[in-house]
Amino acid sequence: MMTSTNIDQEILSAVQSATRGPGALHEPMLGDAERRHANACIESGWISYAGSYVKQFEDTLAEITGAQHVIAVTSGTAALHVCLMMADIKHGDEVLVPAFTFVASANAIAHAGAQPHFVDIDDETLCVGPARLSTYLSEICERKGGETINRETGRKITALIVVHTFGQAADMAALMKVCEDFDITLIEDAAESLGTSIPGQHTGTFSQTAALSFNGNKIITTGGGGAVMTDDPEIAAHIRHLTTTAKQPHKWEFIHDAVGYNYRMPAINAAIGVAQLEQFDDFLARKRALAVAYENVFDSVSGVAFIHEREGTTANYWLNAISLETADASVRDVILSTLNDAGYGCRPSWRPLHLLSPFADSPRDRLPVTEDLYLRIINLPSGIKVCP
Repeated sequence: MMTSTNIDQEILSAVQSATRGPGALHEPMLGDAERRHANACIESGWISYAGSYVKQFEDTLAEITGAQHVIAVTSGTAALHVCLMMADIKHGDEVLVPAFTFVASANAIAHAGAQPHFVDIDDETLCVGPARLSTYLSEICERKGGETINRETGRKITALIVVHTFGQAADMAALMKVCEDFDITLIEDAAESLGTSIPGQHTGTFSQTAALSFNGNKIITTGGGGAVMTDDPEIAAHIRHLTTTAKQPHKWEFIHDAVGYNYRMPAINAAIGVAQLEQFDDFLARKRALAVAYENVFDSVSGVAFIHEREGTTANYWLNAISLETADASVRDVILSTLNDAGYGCRPSWRPLHLLSPFADSPRDRLPVTEDLYLRIINLPSGIKVCP
């Protein structure tokens, strides 16, 4: 059995060998290009959501992802909220979501008036496991009038949010089949997976809508911000309308025909995003090179496995991660302490959402893989600044 004796030093040595030196978990790379575009935006006077930069940012994202429509918004959480609204979520509906994800996924469900329903992940993809999901839904659900009803709660299960965890790709073909079998709307949380594909098709383009995030720790950043992707022109038009306070076009009148949201991304943020996207190919190449370096050094460290992309997929390696052979929080935390004391910003995976007090009473499947990996996974410094 693995113990903390020496393994923390072995892992520290491996991280030191793979990186340029100490660094944060994921620090943004900002420089002259960002200053140039931000200054141009300021000089234009159009720093809110009007002006040219928001459209330029959206159009470039569409080119990169292959999505027909991209709508830039204020955050990844706002993007998920909008995706849920487009799925016609009703108050009290249940939305399936992995417990192994950042809290924003569940928060967005709550914001939409729905109930998170936690499901387990696959230990290979770190994303929702389609085989277990299908079995679980068959056990707890019944079909009534074309709807899938949770027999235990009496509530409708309306949607599934699939998270592409750490930039690794979920098994979308299998998950699409599960959603089809149970008449459940599929939503992709692609907040972490800009640049990830399956094979040749970008994550976020397999579902009716998908969410991106450009928080300061993402592969490209706008400081804060997100985006919704869709191929449906009517949905795209509806999103643009609702996220711009549902204001009807008029030269001077303020006429709003629905309860809208002030979710549109400001141009000053989009200007930074435009600069980041100009460097995106380089960012992606350097992050994949860092992943190769990590995989090479950890190949010789016993009791540790580097988490690499699934065969047939291309990951962006937003967050690199290792998995310890032993699920022991005390061992994991000694390693984390050693790494952080040496200046290497590392962390465990997110605390599973069913263990957080706001969601402790949410319905859930058994979550053995989630609970096991929480004790074994360590995220490593993954920003451009530490890339070799």
